Amino acid sequence: MVAEIHRLRDKPGETEKITINVGFVDLGHIDLLVREGFYTNRTDFIRTSIRNQLASHADAAKQSIVRHSLELGLRHYSREDLEAVKAARGKLRIQVVGLATIAEDVTPELARATIESITVLGALQASKAVKVALSDRIG
Repeated sequence: MVAEIHRLRDKPGETEKITINVGFVDLGHIDLLVREGFYTNRTDFIRTSIRNQLASHADAAKQSIVRHSLELGLRHYSREDLEAVKAARGKLRIQVVGLATIAEDVTPELARATIESITVLGALQASKAVKVALSDRIG
């Protein structure tokens, strides 16, 4: 059996804000490279650095995604999707590297009835009520 990566659709421009602490000397080096024209600004430097690190570890990441049967990209679960799972008496094990979203019209009761577990490496977007209802299933 050949394992493969399940790549989900991407939406350019959607990002998640993160905050990092950087030492003063490292920050000074970043500012120096920006001033010398290597990067447009600090954000450009950080994004480029992240992309370079991800590229250098791409094979290991791909192997891990396959090994853990993760979906890569963006995955949206609508109320209709979850109602179909409920009608089939199924349960979802959501495993995403990227962004998983649960529609705003999904009730906490429907989410609990249809979602067995959630593992998201990236970001999970759902209503506060759904997140609270699934808090014991989010890993």
